[in-house]
Amino acid sequence: MKGGLHGTAPRQLPICRSQPCMVAAAMLEGLPPNGAAHVMRLTCDGETARRIAAIIVETFDPTTTAAAAFEEPPDTVGCNKAPWIVEAYFGAPPDEANVRTLIAAAAGDAAARAASFGRVDERDWVAAALEVLKPVRAGRFIVHGAHRRDAVKANDIAIEIEAALAFGTGHHGSTRGCLHMLDRVACKRRPRAILDLGTGTGVLAIAAAKLFKRKIHAGDIDPVCVQTAGVNAKRNRVASFVRPVLAKGAAHPVLRAGGPYDLVLANILARPLRNLAPQIARLAAPRAEIILSGLIGRDVPGVAAAYGRQAMALARRIDIDGWSTLLMRRGGRREDLKRRRPRDR
Repeated sequence: MKGGLHGTAPRQLPICRSQPCMVAAAMLEGLPPNGAAHVMRLTCDGETARRIAAIIVETFDPTTTAAAAFEEPPDTVGCNKAPWIVEAYFGAPPDEANVRTLIAAAAGDAAARAASFGRVDERDWVAAALEVLKPVRAGRFIVHGAHRRDAVKANDIAIEIEAALAFGTGHHGSTRGCLHMLDRVACKRRPRAILDLGTGTGVLAIAAAKLFKRKIHAGDIDPVCVQTAGVNAKRNRVASFVRPVLAKGAAHPVLRAGGPYDLVLANILARPLRNLAPQIARLAAPRAEIILSGLIGRDVPGVAAAYGRQAMALARRIDIDGWSTLLMRRGGRREDLKRRRPRDR
């Protein structure tokens, strides 16, 4: 967070022991709090939960903080509408007063007072999340754990991801949007040079490697993500194509040397995406396509404008679960930009 992550020690609460919390862990892709020992939790309605999660994501450093909004399992007996939960995970004890101030700005004083703070074991909640996760389909891709290899069908492009300290299980709307967009790009062209920025668990790099059978340059600011992506590349038998490096943005000799790129993937967050626009533009080939995600709806105009200033046009947009994925095209024309919800096969 601006000003740092400091404050009073949180009260000890029995948090993150139920299935909804496991689901939350799966939704934290691209936001890797690798020392996530502290959690804030609040029950509210869906719209409020999304607003609070969004403001926390936009305010705190994504390398040490993550947030998710999700719905509790419905009451199948009484048919009552299920409440929503918003959770934020922190790598250091958060300043509770600052967090409550943010919640108040997004949802009012009553919600701020209702927020509870506690501790959570990172290994427990990440591993538990994958135990209950179902395989996810996005176009020709299926992302699954080792326990669900039986879900893979003929002609599927299978990506196996296990529990790790970096996030990227394929369940988050931004990752699914990127996979759908990647599948669509592959139907029209075969990019020769590909870059994945903010690779996380390596899902997108692995997907691109399996799809195009060529080297994928990948980088992440977090060393745990780099290690995890490398392990996942080996698990998926694409280690010869995917060798992630530790890099801030595209500032690494290996990533710079791999350009100019025909295809760039960046599933991060709105602010770093805007800041990375000039770097990405310098590495992009004349007819390059850039897939951007990690955005909520209100982020789209600002991110599109940042890349528009780099002579890129917004060619396509996909929205899944409140998260937007953009296809920017260098030197291209604007196409039909109505919001699309792709069908998972």
